[in-house]
Amino acid sequence: MKMVNLLKSFDLLWLFVACVVFSCKVICGYETGSGIVEGKLNVHLVPHSHDDVGWLKTVDQYFIGSNNSIQGACVENVLDSVVMSLVRDPNRKFIFAEMAFFKRWWLVQSGDIQAEVKKLVTAGRLEFVNGGWCMHDEAATHYIDMIDQTTLGHSLIKSNFNVTPRVGWQIDPFGHSAVQAYLLGAELGFESLHFARIDYQDRAKRKVDKSLEVIWHGSKTFGSSSQIFTNAFPRHYSAPDGFDFEVSEQFEPVQDNPLLFDMNVQKRVNDFVDAALTQANVTRTNHIMWTMGDDFRYQYAESWFKEMDKLIHYVNMDGRVNALYSTPSLYTDAKLASNVTWPLKTDDYFPYADGKDSYWTGYFTSRPALKGYIRSLSGYYLAARQLEYLAGRRTVGPTTYSLGDALGITQHHDAVTGTAKQHTTNDYEKRLAIGALEAESVVSSALSCLTSTSSNCSTISTSTFTQCPLLNISYCPPTENIPSGKSLVVVAYNPLGWNRKDVIKIPVKDANVVVQDNEGNTLKHNSLNSIT
Repeated sequence: MKMVNLLKSFDLLWLFVACVVFSCKVICGYETGSGIVEGKLNVHLVPHSHDDVGWLKTVDQYFIGSNNSIQGACVENVLDSVVMSLVRDPNRKFIFAEMAFFKRWWLVQSGDIQAEVKKLVTAGRLEFVNGGWCMHDEAATHYIDMIDQTTLGHSLIKSNFNVTPRVGWQIDPFGHSAVQAYLLGAELGFESLHFARIDYQDRAKRKVDKSLEVIWHGSKTFGSSSQIFTNAFPRHYSAPDGFDFEVSEQFEPVQDNPLLFDMNVQKRVNDFVDAALTQANVTRTNHIMWTMGDDFRYQYAESWFKEMDKLIHYVNMDGRVNALYSTPSLYTDAKLASNVTWPLKTDDYFPYADGKDSYWTGYFTSRPALKGYIRSLSGYYLAARQLEYLAGRRTVGPTTYSLGDALGITQHHDAVTGTAKQHTTNDYEKRLAIGALEAESVVSSALSCLTSTSSNCSTISTSTFTQCPLLNISYCPPTENIPSGKSLVVVAYNPLGWNRKDVIKIPVKDANVVVQDNEGNTLKHNSLNSIT
């Protein structure tokens, strides 16, 4: 009987203490991070959502949240929700990578929301990482396309926020190229590069010798001038086990309300510390990064931020490690400020395998027609932009933007790679075709202007020139249906910065043709139902 009374007294004492703590939390608010603490292990919580620019669904379906029978994902909700959560608490931070999605969202926001977002970006609480139109692949892409899609995104960021991304965030591409390291480090001036996917055996070895984080020389020619601090995650780009706070069956909140059952603060703090110390054993310095997110997370951002607020508060109260909201830029600054020597990396992170007999190399050649279409339109896009500039961009009418947008989207690591669903691949091809058609109008108009004696290009018809995109199957109606007695003018444009020699083949129905140059000189040609 005395024992029972003692236990009851203890319960009342615990409830009193818990209520005092809870009251302070409600009245005083959380201390959500005290910054970096010297002499302790600092756990940098980096909130992020990895948003594929098309994969199981199309890019537009992912943005608006349609076709959810395939995958419950809505990037519009992610951005809406994250901005509200960031505004709610000045300690919180978030990073975002895919500008193809951000552009769709930004254009429909009110002036007030845009002003709030600009404040968040200026304060470093919303950080753009990578900043390209997509998170591009590094094997099936051409380096020019990598540059173009990055330029497209950076232009959007610069024009609206007057900032330039500092870090590369290539967390999901299936292996990594030294060319990418060179472009980001030497050409873009990025300070660091972060990713998840490297060969499983390579990761295991690097965890043992603490070489997941290296200085990567992307070019053997330029050496140290092309270097970039590179961070390969010790696991996937998801949160540590038990710390994914998307509302789902895996959701395990920090229950700190003494008026409810199942309080678990100490357990969750212990889980946090154990996971942090485990990760600290495979890296150098007293700073580790937790990637707090995964694919299409933060559709209800407050579920994440509330739990991270609690963890930061109680973990720092516990005192064994220090937790803080962070970004890849802040993490890199802390790492490079440490007086340690980093291993050197000089070659690729290819090929990528995530297990025995699981090499991700088939995508190097999968969907070759899509790869070829992207590559040919990439060259056409270069020529079209040059002609658009030389003739002067018009304020109304078609531009090359649609083709640039489509090419930017298709550099995504589930697009040019050929790893998307068929209906998504069809959508990529449709966007490319629409962009190419608009670019054709720009090219025709520009050529009409550049070959005309008129000084006013706005009065020149855009139908003077037509193009034949199906010459690969010898199909070109304008050259095959020339009226009797009429002549045909062919204009060839070289977009390269040097002279070149090429064979030009044009299908015609009459072999008895005469070919002349622009000065009227007759040229030799082969007439086998075509002009060469």
